[in-house]
Amino acid sequence: MYIGLDLGTSGLKALVIDDAQHVLAEASAPLDVSRPAEGWSEQAPADWITAAEAVMAQLAARMSLAAVRAIGLSGQMHGATLLDGADQVLRPCILWNDTRSHAEAAALDAQPAFRAVSGNIVFPGFTAPKLDWLRQHEPAIWAKVAKVLLPKDYLRLWLTGEHVAEMSDAAGTSWLDTGARDWSDDLLAATGLSRAQMPRLVEGSEVSGQLRPELAARWGLPAGVVVAGGGGDNAASGVGVGVVRAGDAFVSLGTSGVLFAANDGYQPAPETAVHTFCHALPGTWHQMGVILAATDALNWYGRFVGQGAAALTAELAALQAPGKTLFLPYLGGERTPLNNAAVRGAFTGLEHATDRAAGTRAVLEGVTFAIRDCRDALAATGTRLERLIAVGGGTRSDYWLQAIATALNVPVMLPEAGDFGGAFGAARLALMAATGTGAEVATLPPISRVVEPVSALGEAFDVGHARFRAAQGAIAALR
Repeated sequence: MYIGLDLGTSGLKALVIDDAQHVLAEASAPLDVSRPAEGWSEQAPADWITAAEAVMAQLAARMSLAAVRAIGLSGQMHGATLLDGADQVLRPCILWNDTRSHAEAAALDAQPAFRAVSGNIVFPGFTAPKLDWLRQHEPAIWAKVAKVLLPKDYLRLWLTGEHVAEMSDAAGTSWLDTGARDWSDDLLAATGLSRAQMPRLVEGSEVSGQLRPELAARWGLPAGVVVAGGGGDNAASGVGVGVVRAGDAFVSLGTSGVLFAANDGYQPAPETAVHTFCHALPGTWHQMGVILAATDALNWYGRFVGQGAAALTAELAALQAPGKTLFLPYLGGERTPLNNAAVRGAFTGLEHATDRAAGTRAVLEGVTFAIRDCRDALAATGTRLERLIAVGGGTRSDYWLQAIATALNVPVMLPEAGDFGGAFGAARLALMAATGTGAEVATLPPISRVVEPVSALGEAFDVGHARFRAAQGAIAALR
């Protein structure tokens, strides 16, 4: 058996699979976020340990764990977990969605080396600007920093006693030479740090250490259980849904939206605001376009018109050509391709004939066109989408899936019911580490159905996207 632990922002999930990758058991524990000031977002690393203890105790109470051979880790990216020389936590972890270091991020991004070496814009949520903020605002703590760990790697330290990170998570720090898959001494030096303060690097499918004997005994695991490198949350999800080969991609329709594509080469294009990170498997990279409001936009519209998202989409019949009414889904800024935290959303083309259903269609189309923007940004780097899997709550809407398939002109595959997210990907990486296998383990999940593009509406969606881009330009300067 193999265990995957996925440390999210709102909770920690554990999942157990067998050699055939059948899910045998699941457990979860909630986590809270502290927001002590505007734009701040923090968690106490001790709470992650408490949550891990809870989920492992739940699993051990339900079944024997004597057949477990390996544990894999997945987790929220970019968080700055700061340790002193005795591995004591110096302050609460500054999380991925903390924006206090926006000025430091802009200053680092203005240094050409960061984009050239890391392959990415330095976003405020990334790790390096957080340390630069700390150096300026909490210098006494900064002076004591002996190690900087990402959230899941603090769990690893507790599990194994080892300071280790893996490539996919490390790529989100702004300190990694993403093409070389190694820390960049120059980028570290630019933030006053050195390689000695970084964890050792492994690939996600490699062994990072062994489970401490006292923990194995507590949970009924055998001696010698290995802990795999694992992956950042999106990379681990990619492994979970089998998106590990060039041409394969998934679109996630959650609160935010992600278009994630695997690559067998390093193809950075930071000017597009595409994230180019190492994948969780050796010799593989991935790219992501990120939009900040997907189902969040539909839920916002539902509150606006006093109707739930499911009821709104149930009112829609067959896919229609985009109408005059357009929606730009920038309710809290946008990541790809705009990289603009200040831009805000808009309805345009409102008329007497615009009813509630027309508004729903406009919202779904607006998010779809934003995803197409991500596709176009990825395509500009040479990335191609041959197979697209859809996951997340938004996949309950057939109308939305048809719109995406048509706008992107690619069939959209829907997995059968099941969990193919970060915890499942982490368990797969554990299996690889224990058995020496690789990408062949990360097969596509069973597909329940395929949503084909509506070819008769392809041109209409092209025209709709062109109008969307024109409206995008028109509102860019508005505040």
